[in-house]
Amino acid sequence: RGLFKMTQNGQSKFVLGILMFLMMSWVLMPAYPFPVATLLCESGKAFAREGTPDSGAPASLADLTEKLGPSVVNISTTKVIKGRSGRGSGGEAPFDRFFGNDEFFRRFFGDLPERELKQRSLGSGFIISSDGYIFTNNHVVEKADKIRVKLSSGKEYDAEIKGKDPNTDIALIKIKADKPLPIVTLGNSDQLRVGEWVFAIGNPFGLGMTVTTGVVSAVNRDLSVDRERSYKDLIQTDASINPGNSGGALLNTSGELIGINTAIIPYGQGIGFAIPVNLAKRIVGDLLAYGRVKKAFLGVTVQTITPELAKYFEIPL
Repeated sequence: RGLFKMTQNGQSKFVLGILMFLMMSWVLMPAYPFPVATLLCESGKAFAREGTPDSGAPASLADLTEKLGPSVVNISTTKVIKGRSGRGSGGEAPFDRFFGNDEFFRRFFGDLPERELKQRSLGSGFIISSDGYIFTNNHVVEKADKIRVKLSSGKEYDAEIKGKDPNTDIALIKIKADKPLPIVTLGNSDQLRVGEWVFAIGNPFGLGMTVTTGVVSAVNRDLSVDRERSYKDLIQTDASINPGNSGGALLNTSGELIGINTAIIPYGQGIGFAIPVNLAKRIVGDLLAYGRVKKAFLGVTVQTITPELAKYFEIPL
């Protein structure tokens, strides 16, 4: 029992000592505050100095979006397709499948009149000059009978194609605005690094201006879209690009345009592609001057060596 009482007394004294220490610490703390904030700040700086990479991403893209949004436009196109009313996909009249190409029934029913079908599509673009020149994708405006451009202000203008290049999927169109337009600054896509933060502005599904963010996933990508379209040296990004974003802007965190959004892999996630802006800068002069890109070429011809040519060029026969 004596040992048990001694143990209890010792524990009581120990607990009492801890309580007194905590009370003294609480009393003295206002006079001698522990510099926790300073310590965390200094340790954060030291941690950064040890080589932890800065994300490079701004705290918010709101200011850049507010500044650059008005330079991105919505594009709608209309293509008129002529066909005979009531004919099937193969062009046959409704009774041909039952009676064949019978002249009697053709005389009775007559030829069905032609009608016009309007095919509409949506895309995006961005303004590169205050007088209304706009970059977009060639596949957005190709074969269009009417092109309509809508600004962020809600104003709409008819546009005309000034030049296009199917090989790079770049087109230059022009609108006649009633006042100077905001433009986007063209950057340098050759300086892009994999992992760099980027953001896309466009018109997906006709919803209007939409901003998505991501990184440069890869550079110098080659892509075959179909049998007729194959592109090289594309920028790959995981910033969301959807139908309607074609021709829209891909920008870096400095607010500079570094790519023209052009394609996606529909069965993948976060796999989009953009045309490097430096390619667009190289061909814009040809698009303005000729409406197309003039390709340099080097040719070789074959000619039979006659005795006269052999003698002239001193070729032994």
